[in-house]
Amino acid sequence: MQETFARDIKVDWYRTPIDREVLEELMRRNDFRAWTQTLLHLGLFFTTALLAYWAIVSVSLNNWYWSIPLMLVALFLHGTIGPFMGLIAIHELQHRTVFKSRRLNLFFEVFYSFLSWSDHIWYRESHAIHHQATCHSQIDGEVQLPIKISFKYWRVWLGFLGWNPMATWQRLATVWRHANGKVRGNWYNHVLPKSNPRLRKKHRNWARILVGGHCLLALVFVIIGHPFLIVTITFGTFYCGWLGFLCGVPQHYGLNSDEPDFRLNTRTFTCSWLPAFYYWNMQYHLEHHMYPAVPFYNLPKLRKVIEHDLPPATHGLYATWRDLLKLKRQYRTNPKYKYVPAIPT
Repeated sequence: MQETFARDIKVDWYRTPIDREVLEELMRRNDFRAWTQTLLHLGLFFTTALLAYWAIVSVSLNNWYWSIPLMLVALFLHGTIGPFMGLIAIHELQHRTVFKSRRLNLFFEVFYSFLSWSDHIWYRESHAIHHQATCHSQIDGEVQLPIKISFKYWRVWLGFLGWNPMATWQRLATVWRHANGKVRGNWYNHVLPKSNPRLRKKHRNWARILVGGHCLLALVFVIIGHPFLIVTITFGTFYCGWLGFLCGVPQHYGLNSDEPDFRLNTRTFTCSWLPAFYYWNMQYHLEHHMYPAVPFYNLPKLRKVIEHDLPPATHGLYATWRDLLKLKRQYRTNPKYKYVPAIPT
Protein backbone atom coordinates (compact mmCIF):
# COMPACT_ATOMS: atom_id res chain seq x y z
CA MET A 1 0.00 0.00 0.00
CA GLN A 2 1.19 3.49 -0.76
CA GLU A 3 2.47 5.64 2.09
CA THR A 4 0.13 8.46 1.11
CA PHE A 5 -2.98 8.68 -1.05
CA ALA A 6 -3.90 11.50 -3.41
CA ARG A 7 -7.12 13.39 -2.75
CA ASP A 8 -7.49 14.90 -6.21
CA ILE A 9 -9.79 12.33 -7.83
CA LYS A 10 -10.20 12.84 -11.56
CA VAL A 11 -10.75 9.62 -13.48
CA ASP A 12 -12.51 9.87 -16.83
CA TRP A 13 -14.27 6.48 -16.78
CA TYR A 14 -15.49 4.62 -19.80
CA ARG A 15 -19.06 3.40 -19.41
CA THR A 16 -21.01 1.39 -21.94
CA PRO A 17 -23.54 3.78 -23.52
CA ILE A 18 -27.13 3.04 -22.55
CA ASP A 19 -30.43 4.64 -23.50
CA ARG A 20 -31.48 7.19 -20.89
CA GLU A 21 -35.04 5.86 -20.53
CA VAL A 22 -33.77 2.31 -20.14
CA LEU A 23 -31.30 3.42 -17.48
CA GLU A 24 -33.98 5.33 -15.58
CA GLU A 25 -36.14 2.21 -15.56
CA LEU A 26 -33.23 0.09 -14.31
CA MET A 27 -32.52 2.64 -11.56
CA ARG A 28 -36.09 2.43 -10.28
CA ARG A 29 -36.20 1.07 -6.72
CA ASN A 30 -38.67 -1.63 -5.74
CA ASP A 31 -39.69 -1.85 -2.08
CA PHE A 32 -41.19 -5.32 -2.51
CA ARG A 33 -37.87 -6.69 -3.78
CA ALA A 34 -36.05 -4.79 -1.04
CA TRP A 35 -38.23 -6.14 1.80
CA THR A 36 -38.12 -9.66 0.36
CA GLN A 37 -34.31 -9.70 0.24
CA THR A 38 -33.83 -8.06 3.63
CA LEU A 39 -36.38 -10.11 5.59
CA LEU A 40 -35.32 -13.41 4.02
CA HIS A 41 -31.64 -12.58 4.58
CA LEU A 42 -32.15 -11.68 8.24
CA GLY A 43 -34.69 -14.46 8.67
CA LEU A 44 -32.23 -17.10 7.48
CA PHE A 45 -29.58 -15.76 9.83
CA PHE A 46 -31.85 -15.88 12.90
CA THR A 47 -33.46 -19.19 11.90
CA THR A 48 -30.11 -20.97 11.70
CA ALA A 49 -29.11 -19.31 14.98
CA LEU A 50 -32.20 -20.67 16.73
CA LEU A 51 -31.76 -24.08 15.08
CA ALA A 52 -28.23 -24.30 16.48
CA TYR A 53 -29.52 -23.19 19.89
CA TRP A 54 -32.30 -25.80 19.84
CA ALA A 55 -29.72 -28.46 18.96
CA ILE A 56 -27.45 -27.52 21.89
CA VAL A 57 -30.44 -27.62 24.26
CA SER A 58 -31.22 -31.11 22.98
CA VAL A 59 -27.67 -32.21 23.84
CA SER A 60 -28.39 -31.42 27.49
CA LEU A 61 -31.47 -33.67 27.25
CA ASN A 62 -29.26 -36.66 26.35
CA ASN A 63 -30.19 -36.56 22.68
CA TRP A 64 -26.56 -36.10 21.71
CA TYR A 65 -26.55 -38.81 19.02
CA TRP A 66 -28.59 -36.60 16.67
CA SER A 67 -28.40 -33.16 18.26
CA ILE A 68 -24.61 -32.77 18.02
CA PRO A 69 -24.55 -33.42 14.23
CA LEU A 70 -27.55 -31.08 13.89
CA MET A 71 -25.78 -28.39 15.90
CA LEU A 72 -22.64 -28.64 13.75
CA VAL A 73 -24.65 -28.43 10.53
CA ALA A 74 -26.71 -25.51 11.85
CA LEU A 75 -23.57 -23.63 12.97
CA PHE A 76 -21.98 -24.26 9.58
CA LEU A 77 -25.03 -22.89 7.76
CA HIS A 78 -25.28 -20.01 10.22
CA GLY A 79 -21.62 -19.13 9.86
CA THR A 80 -21.80 -19.37 6.07
CA ILE A 81 -24.32 -16.54 5.86
CA GLY A 82 -22.47 -14.57 8.55
CA PRO A 83 -19.92 -12.77 6.31
CA PHE A 84 -22.72 -11.56 4.04
CA MET A 85 -24.37 -9.87 7.03
CA GLY A 86 -21.48 -7.42 7.14
CA LEU A 87 -20.10 -5.26 4.38
CA ILE A 88 -22.02 -7.01 1.59
CA ALA A 89 -25.48 -6.06 2.86
CA ILE A 90 -24.16 -2.78 4.23
CA HIS A 91 -22.56 -2.01 0.87
CA GLU A 92 -25.89 -2.11 -0.94
CA LEU A 93 -27.71 -0.15 1.73
CA GLN A 94 -25.03 2.54 1.68
CA HIS A 95 -25.64 3.06 -2.02
CA ARG A 96 -29.21 3.98 -0.96
CA THR A 97 -30.60 1.91 -3.85
CA VAL A 98 -32.31 -0.91 -1.91
CA PHE A 99 -35.41 0.84 -0.52
CA LYS A 100 -37.15 3.91 -1.86
CA SER A 101 -36.94 5.44 1.61
CA ARG A 102 -33.55 6.86 2.61
CA ARG A 103 -34.46 6.28 6.26
CA LEU A 104 -35.09 2.56 5.69
CA ASN A 105 -31.75 2.19 3.91
CA LEU A 106 -30.02 3.94 6.81
CA PHE A 107 -31.91 1.93 9.47
CA PHE A 108 -30.94 -1.43 8.01
CA GLU A 109 -27.40 -0.24 7.32
CA VAL A 110 -26.96 0.50 11.03
CA PHE A 111 -28.78 -2.70 12.07
CA TYR A 112 -26.57 -4.90 9.88
CA SER A 113 -23.50 -2.99 11.04
CA PHE A 114 -24.30 -3.63 14.70
CA LEU A 115 -25.13 -7.28 14.14
CA SER A 116 -21.86 -7.91 12.28
CA TRP A 117 -19.53 -5.64 14.31
CA SER A 118 -18.94 -3.65 11.11
CA ASP A 119 -17.32 -0.23 10.78
CA HIS A 120 -19.84 1.38 8.46
CA ILE A 121 -18.61 4.91 9.25
CA TRP A 122 -15.17 4.20 7.82
CA TYR A 123 -16.57 2.04 5.03
CA ARG A 124 -18.91 4.77 3.80
CA GLU A 125 -15.97 7.13 3.28
CA SER A 126 -13.68 4.45 1.91
CA HIS A 127 -16.13 2.96 -0.55
CA ALA A 128 -17.01 6.30 -2.10
CA ILE A 129 -13.34 6.72 -3.06
CA HIS A 130 -13.18 3.13 -4.26
CA HIS A 131 -15.97 3.81 -6.74
CA GLN A 132 -14.51 7.11 -7.89
CA ALA A 133 -11.03 5.68 -8.51
CA THR A 134 -11.36 1.89 -8.62
CA CYS A 135 -8.00 0.11 -8.33
CA HIS A 136 -5.98 3.30 -8.91
CA SER A 137 -2.90 2.66 -6.82
CA GLN A 138 -2.33 6.26 -5.66
CA ILE A 139 -5.98 6.87 -4.76
CA ASP A 140 -7.89 3.67 -3.92
CA GLY A 141 -6.65 2.13 -0.68
CA GLU A 142 -9.64 -0.19 -0.38
CA VAL A 143 -8.46 -2.45 -3.23
CA GLN A 144 -4.75 -2.48 -3.97
CA LEU A 145 -3.62 -4.70 -6.82
CA PRO A 146 -2.12 -7.22 -7.09
CA ILE A 147 -4.20 -9.12 -4.55
CA LYS A 148 -2.36 -12.04 -2.97
CA ILE A 149 -4.12 -15.24 -1.93
CA SER A 150 -2.60 -18.22 -0.15
CA PHE A 151 -4.04 -21.50 1.08
CA LYS A 152 -0.85 -22.74 2.77
CA TYR A 153 -1.66 -21.82 6.35
CA TRP A 154 -3.88 -23.82 8.70
CA ARG A 155 -5.38 -20.60 10.07
CA VAL A 156 -6.81 -19.83 6.62
CA TRP A 157 -8.63 -23.17 6.49
CA LEU A 158 -9.73 -22.79 10.10
CA GLY A 159 -11.35 -19.48 9.23
CA PHE A 160 -12.94 -20.97 6.11
CA LEU A 161 -14.63 -23.96 7.67
CA GLY A 162 -14.61 -23.21 11.38
CA TRP A 163 -13.51 -20.51 13.78
CA ASN A 164 -10.17 -18.69 13.83
CA PRO A 165 -9.66 -17.32 17.39
CA MET A 166 -6.74 -15.11 16.31
CA ALA A 167 -8.84 -13.39 13.64
CA THR A 168 -11.63 -12.86 16.18
CA TRP A 169 -9.19 -11.38 18.67
CA GLN A 170 -7.75 -9.01 16.06
CA ARG A 171 -11.23 -7.89 15.05
CA LEU A 172 -12.32 -7.20 18.62
CA ALA A 173 -9.02 -5.47 19.39
CA THR A 174 -9.54 -3.16 16.41
CA VAL A 175 -13.03 -2.22 17.59
CA TRP A 176 -11.70 -1.60 21.11
CA ARG A 177 -8.90 0.57 19.76
CA HIS A 178 -11.39 2.60 17.70
CA ALA A 179 -13.61 2.96 20.77
CA ASN A 180 -10.64 4.65 22.43
CA GLY A 181 -10.21 7.02 19.50
CA LYS A 182 -7.07 5.36 18.14
CA VAL A 183 -6.95 4.98 14.36
CA ARG A 184 -4.10 3.05 12.75
CA GLY A 185 -3.11 2.48 9.16
CA ASN A 186 -2.50 4.78 6.20
CA TRP A 187 -5.87 4.17 4.58
CA TYR A 188 -7.86 4.53 7.79
CA ASN A 189 -6.14 7.82 8.54
CA HIS A 190 -6.69 8.95 4.97
CA VAL A 191 -10.46 8.47 4.99
CA LEU A 192 -10.79 9.49 8.67
CA PRO A 193 -8.34 12.41 8.81
CA LYS A 194 -7.45 14.21 12.00
CA SER A 195 -8.52 17.39 10.24
CA ASN A 196 -12.13 16.16 10.50
CA PRO A 197 -12.70 15.81 14.27
CA ARG A 198 -16.46 15.52 13.82
CA LEU A 199 -16.07 12.41 11.64
CA ARG A 200 -13.48 10.99 14.04
CA LYS A 201 -15.84 11.47 16.98
CA LYS A 202 -18.69 9.79 15.09
CA HIS A 203 -16.40 6.88 14.28
CA ARG A 204 -15.26 6.55 17.90
CA ASN A 205 -18.82 6.69 19.22
CA TRP A 206 -19.95 3.94 16.84
CA ALA A 207 -17.16 1.68 18.08
CA ARG A 208 -18.29 2.36 21.66
CA ILE A 209 -21.86 1.43 20.69
CA LEU A 210 -20.55 -1.87 19.29
CA VAL A 211 -18.57 -2.71 22.43
CA GLY A 212 -21.20 -1.55 24.94
CA GLY A 213 -24.16 -2.91 23.00
CA HIS A 214 -22.75 -6.38 22.47
CA CYS A 215 -21.52 -6.63 26.06
CA LEU A 216 -25.00 -5.71 27.25
CA LEU A 217 -26.56 -8.20 24.85
CA ALA A 218 -24.25 -10.96 26.06
CA LEU A 219 -25.09 -10.10 29.69
CA VAL A 220 -28.81 -10.38 28.90
CA PHE A 221 -28.30 -13.80 27.33
CA VAL A 222 -26.50 -14.99 30.47
CA ILE A 223 -29.10 -13.54 32.83
CA ILE A 224 -32.03 -15.15 31.01
CA GLY A 225 -30.20 -18.49 31.03
CA HIS A 226 -29.39 -18.75 27.32
CA PRO A 227 -25.62 -18.08 27.10
CA PHE A 228 -25.25 -20.11 23.89
CA LEU A 229 -26.97 -17.23 22.08
CA ILE A 230 -23.69 -15.36 22.53
CA VAL A 231 -22.19 -17.80 20.02
CA THR A 232 -24.97 -17.49 17.44
CA ILE A 233 -26.01 -13.85 17.83
CA THR A 234 -23.21 -11.82 19.43
CA PHE A 235 -20.46 -13.60 17.47
CA GLY A 236 -22.61 -15.07 14.72
CA THR A 237 -20.58 -13.48 11.93
CA PHE A 238 -17.14 -14.60 13.10
CA TYR A 239 -16.83 -18.09 11.64
CA CYS A 240 -17.18 -20.20 8.46
CA GLY A 241 -16.17 -17.48 6.03
CA TRP A 242 -15.59 -19.83 3.10
CA LEU A 243 -18.42 -18.72 0.81
CA GLY A 244 -17.89 -15.02 1.46
CA PHE A 245 -14.23 -15.46 0.52
CA LEU A 246 -15.00 -17.43 -2.65
CA CYS A 247 -17.53 -14.82 -3.80
CA GLY A 248 -15.54 -11.73 -2.83
CA VAL A 249 -12.02 -12.36 -4.14
CA PRO A 250 -12.97 -12.58 -7.86
CA GLN A 251 -14.18 -8.95 -7.89
CA HIS A 252 -10.77 -7.54 -8.84
CA TYR A 253 -8.26 -10.39 -8.52
CA GLY A 254 -5.62 -10.64 -11.23
CA LEU A 255 -6.84 -7.51 -13.02
CA ASN A 256 -5.20 -4.17 -13.77
CA SER A 257 -4.36 -1.03 -11.81
CA ASP A 258 -4.67 2.55 -13.01
CA GLU A 259 -7.05 1.87 -15.90
CA PRO A 260 -10.00 4.20 -16.63
CA ASP A 261 -12.08 1.26 -17.85
CA PHE A 262 -13.96 -0.94 -15.38
CA ARG A 263 -13.77 -3.81 -17.89
CA LEU A 264 -10.03 -4.00 -17.22
CA ASN A 265 -10.11 -3.93 -13.41
CA THR A 266 -13.45 -5.46 -12.34
CA ARG A 267 -14.86 -8.93 -12.95
CA THR A 268 -18.37 -10.33 -13.30
CA PHE A 269 -19.21 -13.99 -12.85
CA THR A 270 -22.59 -15.68 -12.72
CA CYS A 271 -23.81 -18.27 -10.26
CA SER A 272 -26.86 -20.15 -9.02
CA TRP A 273 -29.65 -18.41 -7.12
CA LEU A 274 -28.50 -19.25 -3.57
CA PRO A 275 -25.01 -17.68 -3.66
CA ALA A 276 -26.55 -14.78 -5.59
CA PHE A 277 -29.08 -14.32 -2.77
CA TYR A 278 -26.38 -14.42 -0.09
CA TYR A 279 -24.19 -12.09 -2.13
CA TRP A 280 -26.88 -9.54 -2.98
CA ASN A 281 -26.10 -10.02 -6.71
CA MET A 282 -22.61 -8.58 -6.36
CA GLN A 283 -21.35 -11.27 -8.73
CA TYR A 284 -22.42 -8.67 -11.31
CA HIS A 285 -19.61 -6.50 -10.06
CA LEU A 286 -18.54 -4.94 -13.33
CA GLU A 287 -22.10 -3.78 -14.02
CA HIS A 288 -22.36 -2.42 -10.49
CA HIS A 289 -19.22 -0.32 -10.92
CA MET A 290 -20.34 1.03 -14.29
CA TYR A 291 -23.75 2.06 -13.00
CA PRO A 292 -23.75 2.03 -9.17
CA ALA A 293 -27.17 3.71 -8.98
CA VAL A 294 -28.84 0.56 -10.33
CA PRO A 295 -30.28 -1.53 -7.44
CA PHE A 296 -28.76 -4.96 -6.92
CA TYR A 297 -31.98 -6.72 -7.93
CA ASN A 298 -31.84 -5.04 -11.37
CA LEU A 299 -28.21 -5.93 -12.13
CA PRO A 300 -29.11 -9.08 -14.15
CA LYS A 301 -31.30 -6.89 -16.37
CA LEU A 302 -28.50 -4.35 -16.71
CA ARG A 303 -26.16 -7.16 -17.73
CA LYS A 304 -28.46 -8.16 -20.58
CA VAL A 305 -28.65 -4.58 -21.84
CA ILE A 306 -24.89 -3.93 -21.98
CA GLU A 307 -23.31 -7.40 -22.23
CA HIS A 308 -22.52 -6.85 -25.93
CA ASP A 309 -19.81 -4.43 -24.75
CA LEU A 310 -18.49 -6.48 -21.80
CA PRO A 311 -16.08 -9.40 -21.40
CA PRO A 312 -17.87 -12.77 -21.23
CA ALA A 313 -18.82 -13.87 -17.71
CA THR A 314 -17.74 -17.25 -16.36
CA HIS A 315 -20.59 -19.24 -14.83
CA GLY A 316 -20.23 -20.82 -11.41
CA LEU A 317 -17.77 -20.45 -8.54
CA TYR A 318 -15.88 -23.59 -9.52
CA ALA A 319 -15.18 -22.37 -13.06
CA THR A 320 -14.44 -18.85 -11.81
CA TRP A 321 -11.87 -20.07 -9.31
CA ARG A 322 -10.36 -22.42 -11.88
CA ASP A 323 -9.68 -19.31 -13.99
CA LEU A 324 -8.34 -17.38 -10.99
CA LEU A 325 -5.92 -20.13 -10.03
CA LYS A 326 -4.70 -20.31 -13.65
CA LEU A 327 -4.01 -16.59 -13.40
CA LYS A 328 -2.23 -17.10 -10.09
CA ARG A 329 0.07 -19.70 -11.66
CA GLN A 330 0.67 -17.44 -14.67
CA TYR A 331 1.70 -14.49 -12.49
CA ARG A 332 3.94 -16.72 -10.39
CA THR A 333 5.67 -18.01 -13.53
CA ASN A 334 5.95 -14.58 -15.16
CA PRO A 335 5.71 -11.60 -12.75
CA LYS A 336 5.50 -9.21 -15.73
CA TYR A 337 2.46 -10.94 -17.19
CA LYS A 338 -0.59 -8.72 -17.70
CA TYR A 339 -4.03 -10.21 -18.09
CA VAL A 340 -6.32 -8.36 -20.50
CA PRO A 341 -9.98 -9.45 -20.45
CA ALA A 342 -11.64 -10.24 -23.79
CA ILE A 343 -13.26 -6.87 -24.47
CA PRO A 344 -15.42 -6.67 -27.63
CA THR A 345 -13.79 -4.48 -30.26
